[in-house]
Parts: sequence; structure tokens; C-alpha cells
Amino acid sequence: MDSQANSLINPDARMGLAAGAQPGAPAAGAVAGAGGAGAGAADFGGFAQRLSSLSQVRGNPRAALIVAVAVFVAVVAALVLWSRAPDYRVLYSNLSDQDGGAIITALQQANVPYKLSENGSAILVPSDQVAEVRMRLASQGLPKSGSVGMELMDNERFGISQFAEQINYQRALEGELERTIESISVVRRARVHLAIPKPTVFVREKEAPTASVLVNLFPGRALDEGQVAAITHMVASSVPDLPFKNVTVIDQDGNLLTQPATGSGLDASQLKYVQQVERNTQRRIDAILAPLFGAGNAHSQVSADIDFAQSEQTAESYGPNGNPQQAAIRSQQTSLSTEMGQTGASGVPGALSNTPPQPASAPIVAASGTSATTAATTPLSEHKDATTNYELDKRVSHTEQPMGGIRRISAAVVINYQRVVDAKGHVTMQPLAADQLAKVEQLVKDAMGYDAKRGDSVNIVNSAFETEVDPLANLPWWRQPDVISLAMQAAKWIGIGIVALVLYFMMVRPVLRRAFPPPQAATEAARPNVGSPDEPVLLDGSPANSSPITTALEHDSDREINLLAFESEKQKFERNLDYARTIARQDPKIVATVVKNWVSDER
Repeated sequence: MDSQANSLINPDARMGLAAGAQPGAPAAGAVAGAGGAGAGAADFGGFAQRLSSLSQVRGNPRAALIVAVAVFVAVVAALVLWSRAPDYRVLYSNLSDQDGGAIITALQQANVPYKLSENGSAILVPSDQVAEVRMRLASQGLPKSGSVGMELMDNERFGISQFAEQINYQRALEGELERTIESISVVRRARVHLAIPKPTVFVREKEAPTASVLVNLFPGRALDEGQVAAITHMVASSVPDLPFKNVTVIDQDGNLLTQPATGSGLDASQLKYVQQVERNTQRRIDAILAPLFGAGNAHSQVSADIDFAQSEQTAESYGPNGNPQQAAIRSQQTSLSTEMGQTGASGVPGALSNTPPQPASAPIVAASGTSATTAATTPLSEHKDATTNYELDKRVSHTEQPMGGIRRISAAVVINYQRVVDAKGHVTMQPLAADQLAKVEQLVKDAMGYDAKRGDSVNIVNSAFETEVDPLANLPWWRQPDVISLAMQAAKWIGIGIVALVLYFMMVRPVLRRAFPPPQAATEAARPNVGSPDEPVLLDGSPANSSPITTALEHDSDREINLLAFESEKQKFERNLDYARTIARQDPKIVATVVKNWVSDER
């Protein structure tokens, strides 16, 4: 019976009996129970075993739970923060070392997160704080490397020399011009240099000031002719006695933007006018062909020859006279001359011959009996002239030919094949018929203002277009860039979820089961009916009349329940103690025999 009792009692019961006999000292069965629990925890991974040992050392069964929950929360929070990292944008770039250090110090004082670019040329801050940080730094006067304006004149010292005052005024004027030029959208920075000569009272020695402007443009941007002219006029208007021609504008690449007129006499405005004429004509042609063939199926190009020569012509023409009787008389002049007869010269040559004769006292009678007066007044010849001027048919014309006239215009049009769908739904591309091309040609001529006298020409070609092959068209849906981007976003969040689930099942859940075991009633219900008065029970809790196989299965079932419950060592010790007490109450003889055998063995 002693041997049978020793064989029926299990190690846990021995531990309980030993604990009941010596409650102050731990029994050897406790060590065996601890080893059994450690072997059961090893089935769930080494990490859970380390957490279990940590809880045993500290004496707190919930320490592992606290550590596991803390690690779980930390990992999930780190993953969420990583996925929601702020987007950094450029605050300032290309700063001097002094301004960069001052700005970083101000950001550190304001607790604003920042980063430096890879090459260190730019300061980056979160995108939602760029505007606020810039205004805050501007209130502190940062950055300070910018140009100074008229505020330079606010701190003038008393007793400053006239030369220094003139220099400060010139610097202030240059700074104000730089700020104004930098306000243009395409200009990133600007530098203005003014050369203002000293004033003089001699008119002949007076020199006009000059100005030079250097503009640093944003990448990919350019100033057009109108903007360059605006800058030069603005600078010329800001400086007294500065001519427009004395302003020079260059860009950061050293290109001269204020170029004079070309050698052919064409300036930028004339070239722009040519482009405008060609563009307007092309737009009219495309607008009339788009409804017929669809957008993208008709393309046109226009070339215009513009005459920029300015000429004046004055012409005066005379027409032949018509009927003289119906002609208008402009002027008429008539002259009549009569020559009278006179006696010849007589008398003695000398003074007496030239003396007028004295009046006669008596009539002189000629030998023929006729008086001398009558003989002297007889006419000898008579001459008559008449001049008549008639009005002429006269035409005077003054013609002034303005520049910008169109000499010749040419248009080239390319039309795609027509898309035809048959009854079965098959799509084919077919060329246009001859009559359709003729109609299209007439439409193009009317749209462009065709003039055969000028020598205009129109050329229309009907050909199949070579369509551009989309590299993404033949890719499957799962290789599309949008799908890949969406999949990457989804994979990121799915990965975070998987990591969270792994941490929960590998760390949190085992610790929760260890810290909060199932109720004791559930464990006892899973056991056989121990202590029932109707059925004898052995010391290990199995019925006395059960077979060895049934007893072994029941023992295995008990151990599995104990392992799945994750009971702590303290709870296992208390359970074994209660189990031993129950056996002692049911069969005290067996317990006494076992204790007697132990005492005899120890001796």
C-alpha cells in the first residue's frame, strides 16, 4: 500500500503536502512546478518566456503586460508618425552664412522644426508653416542681405559731408529700383548701378547719367521685349536727366536684353507684328477646319511677307484739251501798236541842231501847199497781238503708303484621313475625295483672305497621321503608375496593421492570458469530479476504478488545461496545496502512510 500510495500521488500533490507540512519554506515540488510552467511557456516563444521570467523576478504578474502594451503602443505610434511625416518646403535659399545662422537661431528659439538641403543651400520648414515663418522672420529684419532703400537716409549723422550724403542717396535710389524690379514675377533678384556725373554750370560740359541693370531670372523664365522696355523706361523715369537709350539691361547669363534694331531695320515690335499676323491667320484656318475633321485632325502653318517700307508719292497729270469752243478761258491779252511817220534829221550839227525850235510867228507853208503838221502825223506801220490762255485738265495726287502691308501670304494645311465605320463596327481610315479637298481649299482661301494678285498660295495635303504611341497604353492595369502608387500607399497601411497584429498576438495576448487567467471554476469543471462521495478518487484526482489509459488521458487533459491557462507559480502553489488538503480529508490513511515513508526515507 505504501508503494501504491507513492506511485499514485503526483509531483504536484507531493509539493502540496510538503508545503502543508512546512509552509514557511519552499518545497522541491515548487521547483518542479516552475520547470513545468517554463516548459509550457516555451511553446509560445522565447520572448513570452523572458517576459514571464521578468514578472517572476519583480514579483508583479502584470509587469509583463505593462511592458508589452508599452512596446506595442510605441511601435504603432512610431509607424503612424512615420507615415504622417510633414512635407518640408523651401523657406529661403542661397543665403549668406550670416543670414543662415541668424535664421536658424530664430527658428530654434521659436521651436519651429527645420532641415537643411543636401548641399546646404536652402533651409526647409514644414509646408504649412512657410508663410507664417517668413512673416515672423521679416518682423525681425531677416534676412538682412537684401538691398537697402530710402531707410538708409533715416539714420543720417549730423555733420556728414556732402559727398557721403550723395553716396547714401545714390545707394538708396539703387536699392529702391532693385526692389521695384524684383517685384516682377519672373525676376528673382536685381542689381542696379547708377553712374550720375557731378553737376556743372557749363552747358557744353554737362553729361547725361547712365544706368546698368542686372536681372537674375527664375529657371525657365525669360523677359519679353515689352518687359525689358518697361524696366528701361522705369529706370529712366526715376533718375533725373537719364535718357532712355542710356539704360542697359542684361540677364544672369550675360545676354544683352536692350539690343538695338537689327541691320535690316526690323525691330522687335515688327517681328512681333509678323508673328501676330501669321498666328491670327492660322487660328482662323484651324477654327474653320476643326468642326469638319475634329480637333487634332487638321494642322496648318502660315507664312506672311510684310512690307515695312514707308513711302510717299506725289503725281501731277494733265489731260488733252477738248473742244476749243467749250474750253474755259483762263486769261486773254491783246496788244496793238502803231508807228507814225516823222521827218528826218536836218540842220547844222552841233548845239544848235539839238536845241528845240522856237515857235514860229507865221505859218510855214510847204512848197506843195500842204501844212507840215499834217505830213508829220501820217502813220507808216501798225502791229496787233492777241494772247488767249485756256484752262488745262490737271490732276495732282499725294499718296502715303503706310508700313505693315501684306505683300504675300502662304498657307500649308495637312488633313488626316477620314475615319469611317462600316456596318459591322470596323473602323478604317480613308482619304478624302477630290471634291471634298476642293471645298476645303476654298474654305481655307476664304478664311485667310486669299488674293491672287498678291501671289498668295495655298497647299493642302491629305495624309494619314502617325499617332504617338502611349507607352502606358499596352501595360496591364496592375502595372499602371496610378495603380502602383495606390498599391504602395495601401501596402504601407497594411504593413502597419500587420505589424500591430503580430505584436498583439505575440506579445500582448499571451501576457493578457498570463495576467488574467480563466476562473477557477472553469478549471475545476474541466477536471473529473474530485471528492464525489459516490465514486472513490485516488490522490492524483482520478477515479479509483478507472483504467490506466483513462487515467493517463485525464492527466494529459489536466496538464493541457494548466498550460493553456498560463497560471503563475503562486497560483499553482495554492492549487496544489488545496488539492493535497482535499486528498488528506478524503483518505487520511494514505497521507499518513506517505508521510511515514518520507520520514523513514529521510532517516
